[in-house]
Amino acid sequence: MAEGIIKRLGKMLDEKQISCTELTEKYLSAIESSNGDLNAYVKVTPDEALAAAKAVDEKIASGEGRGTLEGIPMTLKDNISTKGIETTCCSKILEGYKPIYNATVWEKLSGEGAVLLGKTNMDEFAMGSSCETSCFGGANNPHDISCVAGGSSGGVASAVGGNIAPYGLGSDTGGSIRQPASFCGIVGLKPTYGAVSRYGLIAYASSFDQIGPLTTTVEDAAIVYDAISDYDPMDSTSRGNCGKNTVSTLKNDIKGMKIGIAEEYFDGVPGDICEAVEKAVKVYESMGAEIVRFKLPSLKSALPVYYILACAEASSNLGRYDGIRYGYRTSNYNDINEMVCKTRSEGFGAEVKRRILLGTYVLSAGYYDAYYKKAQNLRGSIVNAFADAFKSCDVIIAPTVPNTAFKKGSAISDPIQTYLTDICTVPVNIAGLPGISIPCGFDGSGMPIGMQLIGDKFSEDVILNAAWSYENAMSGEVFKPSTYGVSL
Repeated sequence: MAEGIIKRLGKMLDEKQISCTELTEKYLSAIESSNGDLNAYVKVTPDEALAAAKAVDEKIASGEGRGTLEGIPMTLKDNISTKGIETTCCSKILEGYKPIYNATVWEKLSGEGAVLLGKTNMDEFAMGSSCETSCFGGANNPHDISCVAGGSSGGVASAVGGNIAPYGLGSDTGGSIRQPASFCGIVGLKPTYGAVSRYGLIAYASSFDQIGPLTTTVEDAAIVYDAISDYDPMDSTSRGNCGKNTVSTLKNDIKGMKIGIAEEYFDGVPGDICEAVEKAVKVYESMGAEIVRFKLPSLKSALPVYYILACAEASSNLGRYDGIRYGYRTSNYNDINEMVCKTRSEGFGAEVKRRILLGTYVLSAGYYDAYYKKAQNLRGSIVNAFADAFKSCDVIIAPTVPNTAFKKGSAISDPIQTYLTDICTVPVNIAGLPGISIPCGFDGSGMPIGMQLIGDKFSEDVILNAAWSYENAMSGEVFKPSTYGVSL
């Protein structure tokens, strides 16, 4: 049975094999020695981390009980608001911005005694699939630093995969948790839309964005998900986890589970990735699962639907960055119109400007019906197609990404490549479904391959159990530890 890092570290703390301060210092030291190669962290918070660790040590010394996540170091993607700690979305336009409030997810975790090591790298405003649009430069893959970590939550994935954070929170708008998890050989859970509060998450596309955990094991993902999934009145779309505790439902028995395979998910996917996922299917069959094959033709329209709608929402959400209230402001201007124009031109990177322009175009007079309205209608057909599919299966299995981690620089020279990496992940966000990426093998170069399990709305317990069962059946065969970071 795969033991998660969270419980392992918790046991060490409870048995006083190590103090929380010593544990935190180990991770801070590992960050100092490894982050030069990985570029996972854009801001390290040693003072805050050590203060939190000291509080946990004092509680343990007094004989009080310790919560599951209490004293466990972790990290946050740099678009999750942290009161008094710089939060930039890795964009020049938010340089120096320190929120005056915490995101709900961080409020919950800090309230449970979590130890924040720092804020991690990401594609600027979460727009990208390689982490290279960051104003700090991209995060590197812990299995080969000449390759990207993926995006947009590349910094979290690099930190967790590189053992310089036990776990972290990222955000997933079109695959931004699952894709870097696949590239870095770890677990990434994108919850159902509304299961985890978005309050304090700096928005990219509000009807797609969702916060979720990146971890080394499925059990850890379940622990973190249970801690952050709750109804939040500060988020109008929040519903919480519908009263479910996913950790308690993890069990090594999936006999009779119906696992669906949609033909379209495998179109154009290279042989080594298809082969790895098909091997996983055979593992499920050996455990008594029933395989159901079907077609989802509406998936072919998912990528254009996503980019039209997400960019339209981005053009609206990013209108607030004007240099007047906070963040970067151009130094030379003659009037307010020139100031706003120059601030946005200088403050936003090329990819963000490209998506704002596309979003503004599809919302403009004369093009709204042709693009935006049509995309919304197609979104409805994709939602209905998934609803029909889940009448005949419990879980859908698919590749997470149609490729493994690519070399740094290739996405910048060919942006279309990064858009195509989203082809298997965006349908989940369009339909608001939960999805989890877990390692399932390696390509010819030894780079990790990920597969995703997709469930019906608020069925995180089902997909986590299915992922946990596979992980345990494989006994670590599909997980390769990085040579970086803390060795436990």
